[in-house]
Amino acid sequence: MRLILAVFIFCSSGFGAVAQQWDDLQRMKMATQLGSLLGSEEACGLSFNHDAVARFIDTKVPEDDMEFTSMLSTMTGGTSYDLESMPKSQKVAHCRQIERVARSHGFIE
Repeated sequence: MRLILAVFIFCSSGFGAVAQQWDDLQRMKMATQLGSLLGSEEACGLSFNHDAVARFIDTKVPEDDMEFTSMLSTMTGGTSYDLESMPKSQKVAHCRQIERVARSHGFIE
């Protein structure tokens, strides 16, 4: 019984969480959020650290998820498209928050 409890605590503690399956909602949320960041990079005049982006993927996305990249591409492209017609004030607000989030994850210094 103690062994089972120890294994449960180990698996649910976040250690090895990337290897665990995630559901469609979790995938969609992560792809949407990361897609918004990545799709905003150029339009907001930012330059992300590619190693930091790779580390983010390694820690947040299950390695066996074959659906994540296509969803990420859709979300990234959608953000880029939206930014082209975004009113200036909205774009300023958007880019400011994108910069703050990117900085918090180590994408920029």
